[in-house]
Amino acid sequence: MRLALRRLVSRFRRAERGATAVEFAMLVTPLVGIILASLQTAIIFAYDEALQSVTLKAARQLMTGTAQTSGLTQAQFTNAVCGYASPVFTCSNIMVDVESGSTFSAIATAPLSLTYNASGVATNTWKYSPGNAGDIVIVRVMYNWPVIAAPLMPGLANQSNGSRLLVGTAVFKNEPYG
Repeated sequence: MRLALRRLVSRFRRAERGATAVEFAMLVTPLVGIILASLQTAIIFAYDEALQSVTLKAARQLMTGTAQTSGLTQAQFTNAVCGYASPVFTCSNIMVDVESGSTFSAIATAPLSLTYNASGVATNTWKYSPGNAGDIVIVRVMYNWPVIAAPLMPGLANQSNGSRLLVGTAVFKNEPYG
């Protein structure tokens, strides 16, 4: 019995037919994970930059007084922001916060924290105060970007619902319109 076991172990040690496949499987799994994490990170950075561009375009309406003189409401301004956004952004998920003050120190620049319901949808109520001519305004456009395989890439998801909060911000002084 011992001799048969030794022969079996000896034969197993010498067999090399599946070694390459096993080694490939051991190496390709982490490699594919690194590639997917890199792609997800690149996508997040690209769309974060796209959201910043959308924010600057929309903020121009406030800075020049176009939104104020035409009487845009919060919903209308949010729709205008959505019009600048790429089709990859779902308009109903775009969140816009506009605050104004008479000086730069009078506006709140602290990061916004989102609260979520049981379904993972943000429940915050955003402000819309576009200000008057000469006022300081901060515009923040936010979007929860879904992170694929968030548990496997813990640094990418920064929200409790497993998504990445993309934020575009513009701070400016309204022009002397009207």
